[in-house]
Amino acid sequence: MPPPLWHFMRLQYLLLTSSFHTWMAVSATFVFDCVPPPKRTMARPIMSFALAALMLGCSLSSAAADGFSYREALTKSLLFFEAQRSGKLPADQRVKWRGDSALKDGYDQGVDLVGGYYDAGDHVKFGLPMAYAVTMLSWSVIEFEKEIVDAGQLEFALDAIRWGTDYFVKAHRQPDLLWVQVGDGDSDHICWERAEDMTTPRTAYKVDCEHPGSEVAAETAAAMAAASIVFRPYDSKYSDLLLLHARQLFSFADTYRGRYDDSVHSVRKYYPSSTGYSDELLWAAAWLFEATDDKFYLNYVAQNAVVLGGTGWAVTEYSWDNKYAGLQVLLTKVLVRGGGETCNATLNQYKAKAEFFLCACLQKNNGDNVEMTPGGLLYFHDWQNLQYVSSAAFLMAVYSNYLRMANANLVCPDGQISPEMLLKFAESQADYILGKNPKSMSYLVGYGSNYPTHVHHRGASVPSIFELPSAVGCIDGFDYWYVNKDSNPNVIEGALVGGPDLKDEFYDDRCKYEQTEPSIAGNAPLVGLFAALDGLEGDKGHSPKYSAPDSSPGSKHKSAGPNPKPNEAAVEFVHTITNTWKYQGEDYYRHQVAVKNTCGERITYLKLKIENLTGPLWGLSQTQEKKMYELPPWLQVLEPGAGFVFVYIQGGPQAAVSVVAYR
Repeated sequence: MPPPLWHFMRLQYLLLTSSFHTWMAVSATFVFDCVPPPKRTMARPIMSFALAALMLGCSLSSAAADGFSYREALTKSLLFFEAQRSGKLPADQRVKWRGDSALKDGYDQGVDLVGGYYDAGDHVKFGLPMAYAVTMLSWSVIEFEKEIVDAGQLEFALDAIRWGTDYFVKAHRQPDLLWVQVGDGDSDHICWERAEDMTTPRTAYKVDCEHPGSEVAAETAAAMAAASIVFRPYDSKYSDLLLLHARQLFSFADTYRGRYDDSVHSVRKYYPSSTGYSDELLWAAAWLFEATDDKFYLNYVAQNAVVLGGTGWAVTEYSWDNKYAGLQVLLTKVLVRGGGETCNATLNQYKAKAEFFLCACLQKNNGDNVEMTPGGLLYFHDWQNLQYVSSAAFLMAVYSNYLRMANANLVCPDGQISPEMLLKFAESQADYILGKNPKSMSYLVGYGSNYPTHVHHRGASVPSIFELPSAVGCIDGFDYWYVNKDSNPNVIEGALVGGPDLKDEFYDDRCKYEQTEPSIAGNAPLVGLFAALDGLEGDKGHSPKYSAPDSSPGSKHKSAGPNPKPNEAAVEFVHTITNTWKYQGEDYYRHQVAVKNTCGERITYLKLKIENLTGPLWGLSQTQEKKMYELPPWLQVLEPGAGFVFVYIQGGPQAAVSVVAYR
């Protein structure tokens, strides 16, 4: 646990250098959990197997061939969050070696802060990475809800999110005050004991008007805004509550600007803010726009794009600290679905920076690329590298969806990448994690037959309180369990450890915490990544389920232009129900409409009429005429045989789509 203190970002403008350079950290000796800034030395570029396969257009991996089950990996990734729970555990708790803990958190300060998540292998509740983890869990459900439902994991995903948001509601008792940490790293790391036995101080820390903390307040706003989208179909009152907190927290973060590690000094050694609060302010505003469709928030990210670095910083990392790449990808979604036309020029600048990050991961930036190991793993940091890999691969999976919606490719300085190739590269990173690596080691604990058994985690390394009821003391834990060469008595299933070094070397040693410690920030992006890949595997060999206006499977609805050739249609519409749910006794459906040019000629203008539409729609531009829609701004020409998709949500029968005019 703690993350590295160094984060390298480079300010990139449109002029890119052509020199190839990469960075490598010099190894250092650490004492317990202290991390000095490393020195950097030049390293030679490496052509990995994964990159070579990508450049040749080869399939990087096959779940069937390698025996990987992304569904099992998804299930275990969510299970890890139950192992990290703090507070009174529910009756349906699945991680049975855990017990109730920290039941008086906040009481010394007169506030109830029971609940939330322990950060990593320790027992501190750090607000910034916890909020980031909840944002990423929510984003996973938003983008891949159907896949998570199909895997039977929606209930557990919602539980994981709500365990965090319930805690945030407790921590936000006043509009301009937020409790952001319980416990401190220094005192916590002196002891090696189970959460159920904790004897270390549980001091609580807050930010307020006089002691601002814009990073953590804004990230918590983002988490609650994203979660409000997730819960809207299932619990509208709770969704509204989260949105109220999100609005207040964003206003607090923006009005009283200041670095949170200037107000909470104890966090500086563990989760310092190297990028400042600018990225979190933009990030929170972007999520509030997603949750509310309030143009105030869209205008905020547009008007502050330059001053807060949203369109200036081109980054080679996405993490709990550095939100720029995630922000840039999220705002690209606005371009794809429409609804932000007044800000399109600025949104395109965000999109350019999003693609810089993705191209850097793909080694296609003609210079400033992310380093890779010989075995094909992206390498960002010596400390817990896999948490940065999981977040990068998640963004690739999300962006590949956006590219499909836009019927576009990722354009890099060193070549174009199709949506399929982008997802394949994300898959290569997932497969490396699951065991397709030089060590044949699964870095997801409990997955496969060869995984780390000496995980740097206090609860996992000491026998359960139900097996060893007597308390394990602060120093006793170090003497008997920390240095114990035996495998951990408790398997912390689904934990993503820090992972191998730059040479693909890994040491399954509890003392090597930079390689063997898991964290909630590292695990959260895996949920969306594995869901996306499981959905991809599930689609193979299966016909899509189409829905006609009467919602019966198997039929297609086609509409022609005003003057089509005899017996021919200008475009074809294929309606697909991609998700269903019940709310207050009524069934709701998420409809995806694939539009394909079947007229044999280029279409430069398309006007559609959509009747019986009762819910929100994304992916078309609405005109001033009632029920009339046109091509989205990112799609100027629809080539013969080409297509795009738009999405809408409503209850009852599907909407009726027809062509009014085209040319």
